[in-house]
Amino acid sequence: MSTTATKVDSKLANAWKTKAGRDLTEPELMAMPDSEYMNEKQLDFFRGRLTVLKDDLLSNAGETTEHLREDTSIVPDPADRATIEEEHALELRTRDRERKLLKKISQALTRLDSGEYGYCDETGEPIGLGRLIARPTATLSLEAQQRRELKQKMFGD
Repeated sequence: MSTTATKVDSKLANAWKTKAGRDLTEPELMAMPDSEYMNEKQLDFFRGRLTVLKDDLLSNAGETTEHLREDTSIVPDPADRATIEEEHALELRTRDRERKLLKKISQALTRLDSGEYGYCDETGEPIGLGRLIARPTATLSLEAQQRRELKQKMFGD
């Protein structure tokens, strides 16, 4: 039986050996052999990705505070005031979602330090590089996440 998996470019497959983890590209990371799953370079790649995401979110939070302070002027027209209040409400909802994401990022960084990052909370199996690239805060494998969503759909929260 021959392996008919997509042939990996040898430059991509070996790039991880000479580059720092944070400098790897997503294709280079995906080309790494399965035996290297969650090695130091991959952990460094995801630590860098999570740190950048965290810094961006914290920066956005500061901008929101400034934006809300600037728009506190008295607006005589009720329609304009309603528009400004709606914009503020939307911005605050967005920041609330980002606040929850910040918590997940902090948990992911803790998991990186403890050696649990990249493995499913439910099954202990590898989550997979593709899923972690798409969602660096993932704590469940795709199958476990699908089971959880199906239960929630059937039985509610």
